[in-house]
Amino acid sequence: MKQSIKTILLATLLLVSACTKLKDTSYNQIIAGQFDPSTEDLASLVGAAYVNWRLVLNDWNGYARIQEATSDEAVIPARPNGWVDGGIYRRLHEHKWTADDDVTINTWNRTYAGITNCNRVIYQLESGSIPVSNGKEETLAELKVLRASYYYVLCDVYGNVPIVTKFDVPDGFLPKQSTRKEVYEFIVKEIKDNLPLLSDKNDKTTYGKFNQWAAYALLAKMYLNAEVYSGTSAWDECITACDAIINSGKGFILEPVQRSVFVTDNENSKEIIFALPFDETYVTNWNAFDIHMQTLQPACQATYNLKSTPWGGICAVPQFINTFDLDDARYRDNWIKGQQYSAAGAELKCTMGAYTGKPLAFVNEVPGIDQSEEIHGFRLGKFEIKQKANVQLSNDWPLFRYADILMMKAESLLRNNKADEAAALVTQVRQRNFTEHPEKALVTGADLLKGSVYDYGLRDHLNQTKEGGADIQYGRFLDELGWEFTQEDRRRQDLIRFKVFTKKSWFSHTPNGDYRELFPIPRTEINKNGNLQQNHGY
Repeated sequence: MKQSIKTILLATLLLVSACTKLKDTSYNQIIAGQFDPSTEDLASLVGAAYVNWRLVLNDWNGYARIQEATSDEAVIPARPNGWVDGGIYRRLHEHKWTADDDVTINTWNRTYAGITNCNRVIYQLESGSIPVSNGKEETLAELKVLRASYYYVLCDVYGNVPIVTKFDVPDGFLPKQSTRKEVYEFIVKEIKDNLPLLSDKNDKTTYGKFNQWAAYALLAKMYLNAEVYSGTSAWDECITACDAIINSGKGFILEPVQRSVFVTDNENSKEIIFALPFDETYVTNWNAFDIHMQTLQPACQATYNLKSTPWGGICAVPQFINTFDLDDARYRDNWIKGQQYSAAGAELKCTMGAYTGKPLAFVNEVPGIDQSEEIHGFRLGKFEIKQKANVQLSNDWPLFRYADILMMKAESLLRNNKADEAAALVTQVRQRNFTEHPEKALVTGADLLKGSVYDYGLRDHLNQTKEGGADIQYGRFLDELGWEFTQEDRRRQDLIRFKVFTKKSWFSHTPNGDYRELFPIPRTEINKNGNLQQNHGY
């Protein structure tokens, strides 16, 4: 049991079911009147506002799908056992999603549920319904930065969304829509205004919470994407936010081995700045953290002695795998490939489809989004899958880690025409991954000015085209982001920033309009609120 997250996990059990059952956005439901809170309830109530981040990120067909299944990194092809599900995964891959798709609706509802929880606790504190004599201002600041992190998701995915900061709103309240630039400015201001009040500690008391360093990481992320979100770049500001963490003296480091950041008991990693805590004993909703179930084939149950049979599904886009240096530890450690064996060493066989009874050996080939067999595609293995794991993994999710800080600073330096300084940071991140060939870790400024090695173009059983990646500005840096942060639910965001997301073809995907950089506002929300206008193109 992870002692450092007991408070958050135990304290939120009472409210988790209410969060997960939310079907509609609620702007005026006051839960405070249903119970008599005391000072001891404070940790529970604040913890409840964090629960939604787990749901936003990893629950079925949510933010993770938006970031990964739409990208050039991962794909969910039709499998012998299904994975068609009304065509949603194909629509994500082909950039043909709609305002009625559950991915669109789920991400909106789950994120606004988090905002509602923040607004509720802020209201309870400010109104005095929760009597707090010590730490009130610090707690309010933490909640406001947490709320800003939810708006970061909305800004990233939908752009033009309502900003709601009140909980005690009248019946029938319908919020007005803000522009993406206004949402960006709101988030930045909330972080900057409240950051000085946050704890500057980096220990078990602040783990999984927004302290100053998590807030600086979120601020850096906003500045990194400022040009996309607001139309004006903020590279210098991003560097300053990153430097606050780099120079903090709070013990943040690159782990000597990248894989140690993603092991089951990773809560003591010195690379993690802000994590979403998971523990299979306490976080038990079905799809809480089930990436191993979504990527492994049924026979792989014997490899890890899993308590349930995996479902198959998501795998790597072969073109993405082909970008890796085979001597890169990230190629070795982050992907499940080749012949699969049981925990006792027996060779596993396919159990369905055309390869039934043949060796279960994952190959870096996938026929197309419309068809595949069990052997097709390398499987996602960045997060350790422990022996006898449940459907829910217990690895904490590092939403912000030190490698990201170094790479955000490096990208900002690169875009500020300081390629050599950027290269020094990229080399620092690479060094742990080329211990057997340290000369390969070295990157120069000239390298980072090159295009991408990704061989873009259609690559399925129906079409073969050549586009390449040499024309992508700073494409080599985009490659570096892919190699370091694969499977961390961010690839779409990076592709947009490097002007690839709506411009290049890959696997079975062809560009389908620049407006696809944003998702549509759910039709259900448009129908409920006459103040909302649909995003362009939808």
